[in-house]
Amino acid sequence: MALNLRQKQTEVVVRMLNLHQPVNSTGTANEEVYKILIYDKFCQNILSPLIHVKDLRKHGVTLYFLIDKERKPVHDVPALYFIQPTESNIQRVIADASRSLYDSFHLNFSSSIPRPLLEDLASGTLSSDSIDKIAKVHDQYLEFVTLEDNLFSLAQKYCYMHLNDPSAGDKEIEEIIERIVNGLFCVLATLAVVPIIRCPRGGAAEMVASALDQKLRDHLLSKNNLFSEGGNFVSSFQRPILCIFDRNFELSVGIQHDFRYRPLVHDVLGLKLNRLSVPGEKGGTKSYELDSSDPFWAANGSLEFPEVAVEIETQLNKYKKDVDEVNRRTGGTDGAEFDGTDLIGNTKHLMNAVNSLPELTERKQVIDKHTNIATVLLGEIKERSLDSYAKKENDMLVRGGIDRNELLGVLKGKGDKMDKLRFAIIYLISSETINPSEVEAVETALRESEVDTSAFQYVKKIKSLNVSLASANSASRSNIVDWAEKLYGQSLSAVTAGVKNLLASDRQLALTRTVEALMEGKPNPEIDSYLVFDPRAPKSSSGTSSSHLKGPFKEAIVFMIAGGNYMEYGSLQELVQRQQPVRHVIYGTTEILTASEFVDQLSSLGQKMGLGSSVAASSTH
Repeated sequence: MALNLRQKQTEVVVRMLNLHQPVNSTGTANEEVYKILIYDKFCQNILSPLIHVKDLRKHGVTLYFLIDKERKPVHDVPALYFIQPTESNIQRVIADASRSLYDSFHLNFSSSIPRPLLEDLASGTLSSDSIDKIAKVHDQYLEFVTLEDNLFSLAQKYCYMHLNDPSAGDKEIEEIIERIVNGLFCVLATLAVVPIIRCPRGGAAEMVASALDQKLRDHLLSKNNLFSEGGNFVSSFQRPILCIFDRNFELSVGIQHDFRYRPLVHDVLGLKLNRLSVPGEKGGTKSYELDSSDPFWAANGSLEFPEVAVEIETQLNKYKKDVDEVNRRTGGTDGAEFDGTDLIGNTKHLMNAVNSLPELTERKQVIDKHTNIATVLLGEIKERSLDSYAKKENDMLVRGGIDRNELLGVLKGKGDKMDKLRFAIIYLISSETINPSEVEAVETALRESEVDTSAFQYVKKIKSLNVSLASANSASRSNIVDWAEKLYGQSLSAVTAGVKNLLASDRQLALTRTVEALMEGKPNPEIDSYLVFDPRAPKSSSGTSSSHLKGPFKEAIVFMIAGGNYMEYGSLQELVQRQQPVRHVIYGTTEILTASEFVDQLSSLGQKMGLGSSVAASSTH
């Protein structure tokens, strides 16, 4: 059975909303209890893509509030809290209980509540004589946001910037790694699987893999562990493989323009938590939801934009044809004699027409929605020449360079400041060797367009470090300053190495090709150096090479530290579709970033290192 993260997370949420009462086949509790839902901002974002307001009503939730808002008492009603286990949230719960705001308190924490906070909760409610108000306390292991069946985010911001900050101390790095490990643990607990973990050596990927392996080992030793129900995954060929990467593995994907529908909508229109707003026809804005319940989005998200425009036209014509058909059938035939059989026939057609109306209306709404979105996108594409950026960047990455005149032509042509900055950074990443006079011309062109070059300078710095690290022999390598290692997560493997083999065949990303090789589980020089952690195996074998690993794996979870995007997600889903037998891949990341958001983090790093121009980073938008 394929792992479906969205379905599993929704099941846990529904059980929680029904106060852990048994749920019947319709997804509601047998005995309906009216209740109030209190959540914090983070948990609101977890619920938002999974459950609609009307669904809350179905599960007996009559009112819902943010925990930090002032609330009035509602007597004789239980309150369901869904919050992160933080100091401020615990103090708020104690205050609510001491004021007897609600009849009883059902506390659900998004991840395991640390012992000290649990003790604070107990002593706080005891001293205010309200401990009897606390009905239940649950650890839910839900600290991640599921956007589609196979797509999740830990919603942890600025990871790239913090992990690559030269001034970050070991303690800060460890805290970030711990947060990522806790988030991944929640995902695995929700799926009830213990995967085999693979990752490249060095950098954040190895740190996360090693810490997650240890956390799973410790947990598996406890009596009532969360993975006992997943015991049928014990044999290795049935267990999924978890592949962990760091954004530096393939930096270009976080920056380049993509001309496919889903990445384009995210990058240009700022899709957040499956929602976006676009300008309406008559002024104002229109808000839309884009998720798996939208058949057009699900079917065409991975198509190039021109194909999507054609598909909208096709759907519209099909809709018109179906409407005409309904009208023809219910309009009766001219000059036909009226008799009993005709009456029955007409009634039948009428019934069919009435039954098909809701479906036709729904189709029309979907067509209108995507027509509006495509129209706004088209305006941006024409104004900024986004198709040209996508094509030229792709060509640069394939060929490993670009003609100087063409390069400068793009930087002086259409596009906003961020488009030009992204193009310049892709030029840097894709070039096998750096031509100093060309780079200087690029910097001049960027400054003429008043672009802050901090991000460009930062990438130039790590690129030169990468070359110097690669050329230094292993003995002298350790002498290179510490921050260079930290700055450059997987110091030796990243930028240039990732690019040479970037698009070997038909736009396939290095990440996708690596995941495919890891799922195959066969000897392969590209992945033979990858580490293996098996939390169910004896400790001595963890972190070893892959000699004992038996493939192929039917299911994989791919996790990108420090910023993922819809381009990578789409590429992995395409991999699944073309494979036989059928495989299944879930893609997750610390946060889903638009290229602008990611480049802003690069700019901040450049500024921290004293690189780039003095123009404010925000002016790149």
